[in-house]
Amino acid sequence: MPTPQTTLDRLESEAIHIFREVAGEFDRPVILFSGGKDSTLLVHLAIKAFWPAPVPFPLLHVDTGHNFDEVIEFRDQVVAQHGLRLEVAKVQDWIDDGRLEERPDGTRNPLQTVPLLDSITSHKYDAVFGGGRRDEERARAKERIFSLRNSFGQWEPRRQRPELWNLYNGRHRAGEHVRVFPLSNWTELDVWNYIEREGIELPSIYYSHQRDVYLRDGMWLTEGPWGGPRPEETVLHKTIRYRTVGDGSCTGAVESEASDIREVIAEVAASRLTERGATRADDRLSEAAMEDRKREGYF
Repeated sequence: MPTPQTTLDRLESEAIHIFREVAGEFDRPVILFSGGKDSTLLVHLAIKAFWPAPVPFPLLHVDTGHNFDEVIEFRDQVVAQHGLRLEVAKVQDWIDDGRLEERPDGTRNPLQTVPLLDSITSHKYDAVFGGGRRDEERARAKERIFSLRNSFGQWEPRRQRPELWNLYNGRHRAGEHVRVFPLSNWTELDVWNYIEREGIELPSIYYSHQRDVYLRDGMWLTEGPWGGPRPEETVLHKTIRYRTVGDGSCTGAVESEASDIREVIAEVAASRLTERGATRADDRLSEAAMEDRKREGYF
């Protein structure tokens, strides 16, 4: 008698189907890979989808220059371990040659859009995999698995296509491309349960560790090349972990004693805030902060 499929089996099967669909339908796909948990899961699923053949498309990281050292080391480790191809678009290069200007607040997360779109154009990528999930944020909940972007890389909600019976429409005009989200139907808890089941390694900062942090707008931030703390902000030595990783200037930690995956899963299951809602300052700029950025070309 066949073993009944679990929720994780169904999510894995859907994601693998999406990877294979894109490989058959597009000419130049690419996976966005930062070394964070969701993009690491994407790489794991891509390897499964094409095993024993190599992953047939490269990885792209838009590097703000404000990433955590542990995450960059892990990124390079994964690339070397699996023999993958990695293209790095450094925000600093765009700042140095005048295509971008440093923001007064020091955060570079919003500055990723131009290097991302420039890289897509210069490499002629027609499908770009991202690790976005619908449970993360309201704007991402609106987006389809195959999300058409116009020739300026912008998201147009009215051009979203129906996706009935797992049929995906990748048709696009010259200069347009499609963002693809194989993890759309996963939750943060699904991700962690799958990571446990598959034994997937992650950067150490996803688990509890001690770090000097200061409190700003209800989030624990750490000092780095982006600056801080301000004179009125007190630095404390705390036991924390990161639920999401990104530009260090706007990615907050949470106080946590969860030092292994089972403890993390228990913590996530009890949480009533998504990881972006709890730890990403860039999503708090306005009610529609993420949607505004997506319209400009951000993920």
